Amino acid sequence: MSLNRHIKTLLLALALLCTGLCRAQQSVNVLFIGNSYTEVNDLPGMVQQIAASMGDQLTYQSNTPGGCTFSQHCTNRSMELICSGGWDVVVLQEQSQYPSFPQSQVEAEVFPYAARLVDSVYAHNPCCEPMFYMTWGRKNGDAVNAQYFSVLGTYEGMDSMLCERYTYMAQQNDASLCPVGRVWRYLRENHREIELYQPDESHPSVAGTYAAACAFYVMFFHRDPAAITYSASLPDPAAHTIRSAVRSVVYESLPQWQRPRPQASLEAEIQDDGTVFFTAVPLLADSLTWCFGDGSDTTTSSALTTISHRYSATGTYTVSLIASRHCMTDTASVDVSVVVDDQEGIPKGTAEEVTVYPNPACERLTVTTSALPATATLIGLDGRLLSTFEIQHSTSEINVGNLPAGEYILQINNPTGTLSRRVVVIK
Repeated sequence: MSLNRHIKTLLLALALLCTGLCRAQQSVNVLFIGNSYTEVNDLPGMVQQIAASMGDQLTYQSNTPGGCTFSQHCTNRSMELICSGGWDVVVLQEQSQYPSFPQSQVEAEVFPYAARLVDSVYAHNPCCEPMFYMTWGRKNGDAVNAQYFSVLGTYEGMDSMLCERYTYMAQQNDASLCPVGRVWRYLRENHREIELYQPDESHPSVAGTYAAACAFYVMFFHRDPAAITYSASLPDPAAHTIRSAVRSVVYESLPQWQRPRPQASLEAEIQDDGTVFFTAVPLLADSLTWCFGDGSDTTTSSALTTISHRYSATGTYTVSLIASRHCMTDTASVDVSVVVDDQEGIPKGTAEEVTVYPNPACERLTVTTSALPATATLIGLDGRLLSTFEIQHSTSEINVGNLPAGEYILQINNPTGTLSRRVVVIK
């Protein structure tokens, strides 16, 4: 090996080492609630191994009795685990067939219990992320139940029902959705050489569980699955194909599968007395925190979307609105330039001793004052100092013809105090 090539190889190795050392490790504590689809091939353990291979840490507990339904989880150990608190994510997997059944049956036997589980998650884990586990259609459909609901007679029909119902549960319960069923469908349509099922045509093979584990890793840690090195003893080509499918379906559309974040926008209406009315347009927010830029702030419910604040001094303030929901936030900001007519620091009668005219003005402002000497300062509404004039006579003119049309602050400092006036320049 040449010296140059040796140096390049060494530099590359150092760069990769630095990347690994510099990337912050993430740690996530997960509760898996489900049944045999989660238990077979130890899905939680496989996600943990994937995370470890990427330098991340997954700790978990699970409750996955065979065939267990959401209604049963509402009265078994799962509810105790939820109420113990401290979870970053709670994964919810319904019995493999129930969500695909006719609408009226699902509305009675699935949706209410999904809501109860999510409500308990938020009640005992305010910052936790509930996450539904979208499972897959059986390899050749559900022949037993197809006689009652014909759409279940094919894989495509059953899988579409599962996708529709899990998507609805996630949307209605403000939860995320791990689209394992969509990953399986992508692989079935594009890579039929990969066997995702066990011989029972229902439970996952190791490859099927690996597809689910890679999808959950992306949902938990938000990292590109293309970098995963753990392959669960699968042949490298198959493992690579599965990771590529997860990248296409999950990682590249991650916001689609995550629970919606709160959003905030903010508008301001400035009054002449230094009062500003702020109007928020929050989406999916539980509370709003208003930071007014002058050291004061307040927190209100999202129902209060209009609030006023009075400033005590002329200036430009950056106002921020923080919309919060389930420990997620979004921030909107707006700059307000406030002019406060400062009368309070001036002895009685001083205000009458200063006159500014004409206002609006085209070319010149005339200032009269009996208290001399005085200084006149022009300030833009953005707080910038534009010019300063010394006033030596009781009547003086200030040239404003070189200023763009708009509003300005004229500040007069004389021996009796300071006075601010809003002046308008027109063209």
